[in-house]
Amino acid sequence: MTETTKQLPAPVNPANSARVRLWPVWLIAMLALIIALALAFWNWQQWQTHKTTMLVIQELRQDTAQLEDRYGSRGSEQSQRLQSLENNLSAQRELIATQQRQIDHNARELLEAGNRTRTDWLLAEAEYLLRIANQRLLIEKDIRGALSALESADEVLRESDDIGVYPVRQQLAREILSLRGIQGVDRTGLYLKLEAAIASIHDLTDQALIHDQAPGFQMTEDPNAPTDGRNMFVRGWNRFLDTLKQVVVVRRLDEPVKPLLSPDQSAWARLNLQLMLEEAEMAVLRGNQPLYERALNKAITTVNDWYDATNPAIQGLADTLTELADRNVDPTLPDISQSLGLLKERLAGRLATSNGDASETERGGNGS
Repeated sequence: MTETTKQLPAPVNPANSARVRLWPVWLIAMLALIIALALAFWNWQQWQTHKTTMLVIQELRQDTAQLEDRYGSRGSEQSQRLQSLENNLSAQRELIATQQRQIDHNARELLEAGNRTRTDWLLAEAEYLLRIANQRLLIEKDIRGALSALESADEVLRESDDIGVYPVRQQLAREILSLRGIQGVDRTGLYLKLEAAIASIHDLTDQALIHDQAPGFQMTEDPNAPTDGRNMFVRGWNRFLDTLKQVVVVRRLDEPVKPLLSPDQSAWARLNLQLMLEEAEMAVLRGNQPLYERALNKAITTVNDWYDATNPAIQGLADTLTELADRNVDPTLPDISQSLGLLKERLAGRLATSNGDASETERGGNGS
């Protein structure tokens, strides 16, 4: 056993391992942590600073936008005020120019009025009367009014002492004679007669229709006839004929068949006739001869075709319309403007003469 023990390897004693030093690692970790915390704190401060800076920048932008809007609105207001002032200034300038022109015109008128004589005023009055005469004749077709104005103008020219109005008075005499040769149109009288005809149309009833074709027409018996046997035989025969007429209808083709009117058709006929006469009234006021004749001819044809000619009211209406249809509402009017042209030439000649005399007088005064 001892030998066995000796043969075994000698036991190895464990070496004393050195103690590991961990404090440098902790030191480095602590330094890293401190550095990380410092960096985090510095980043947080930078982020807060950046955030504050962005808020300040945003506020500055808002303030800048408000300032720009305020100054922009003020600038637009200032531009609008300047434009308004310029417009007012131009209006004032135009008003001043107009007033200046009016003052110059009034000064010339006063100067010319001072140089005018009684003859000039008479000629101006005659010119006004001639203008009135032309207006009455051409626009209103008033022959009497135009003739009165021409005669008044001739009286005014007769009072003037200007020998240069002789051609004007000569032409006036011709125009007055031409107007006197025209038969005047009594438009008021024609209009009133047509109004009376329209009023008579409203009084027409169904009894004025064509009696032999009007509905409900029957032969009436004489109540005063004797009641003997002969009369009874005649009445029976008449009844037989009436019954036969209802069964057998005989129409003659050699005469025009007049239409049968119902009450509604009668009202329509009266309204149609009224419209025709109103059209004739319009033609009278406008002096339209073709329209006047056409309307009255249509009315006469309607009365003859639709109404009974034996009725006294229809006879009177037809006679009145026939009489009115022969009237002339648009006579041929002469030309009365030549006298006005001659008078204008005379006035222009007198004005040129007076202006020449005034200029010569002014030159003589300046020369002296």
